[in-house]
Amino acid sequence: MDEKNQTWVSEIVLLGFQNLHNFKVLLFSLFLLIYILTVWENVLIIVLVAFSRNLHSPMYFFLQQLSLSDLLQTATVVPKMIQTIIKEGATTTFGVCIIQFYFFAGWEAFQCLLLAVMAYDRYVAICIPLRYTSIMSHRVCVGLILFSGFLGFGTVLITVNLIVNLPFCGLNIINHFFCDLSPLLELSCSDTFLVRIEITLLSIPVIICPFILITVSYMCIAHAILKIVSHTGRQKAFSTCSSHLAVVSMFYGTLIAIYVVPPRKESQTISKVLSLLYTVGIPLGNPVIYSLRCQDMKEALKKSLINVACCAPTH
Repeated sequence: MDEKNQTWVSEIVLLGFQNLHNFKVLLFSLFLLIYILTVWENVLIIVLVAFSRNLHSPMYFFLQQLSLSDLLQTATVVPKMIQTIIKEGATTTFGVCIIQFYFFAGWEAFQCLLLAVMAYDRYVAICIPLRYTSIMSHRVCVGLILFSGFLGFGTVLITVNLIVNLPFCGLNIINHFFCDLSPLLELSCSDTFLVRIEITLLSIPVIICPFILITVSYMCIAHAILKIVSHTGRQKAFSTCSSHLAVVSMFYGTLIAIYVVPPRKESQTISKVLSLLYTVGIPLGNPVIYSLRCQDMKEALKKSLINVACCAPTH
């Protein structure tokens, strides 16, 4: 058997957050609460879009898919992170670590493509409003979601194949709270330069191209909004895009800070904090951002609460 294809590491030790012995109960409680809130918020949006008639439009359909991906991404990372906090570290098998990375990275890639689709949807709605219904039909929307999922998870599958073919025969300790790309590559006892180049090239269709599409879409949207004469019409057009712009800024801001900026050993703590932002903070914040900025979502929530109150048994 080719020695380079052998894997000697069978277990991975996740260190999580070190030197926080006095705060582990507090952190455990905090992240458990955040996890429960994240699940509740995203499930609420999924249910609202599914059962509210005034939310049956492409924009809310894509928002529903974003909430679903946030929910599943959080479920992939946060339970293990909570375990590393309460046990001051956690042990997992190499296979489970790779599976966690695959699903986490897959949902991240899917979200990159989904945010580009959402930007294109806003471009069509504002710049080509008369053709919006015909262009963004339900069939097209479903096709875009399936294409995003296939391309995102397919690209990550190739990345995983590159990783598992590396020899892992050295240390099995990851100074992180989940199995991310850079910590996994650092475990390999061979030169990973070519693999990193290949992974960078694979990121072009799922990260770089969507970012360019989002940028071009919003340049066209900004130009179209500035041409609107009435202040009310301009404000309404901008309000439909502001939530998406906030989500895109947070998402790509953290991705660039973690994966584009050259890593340093002394910046490990900063890397963990940034990772917390996009694994915990963004899935928690996305539903809040869209709910606060969207009047239709507020109305749907009010109607649902009224219906629940009316149907509740009285004593």
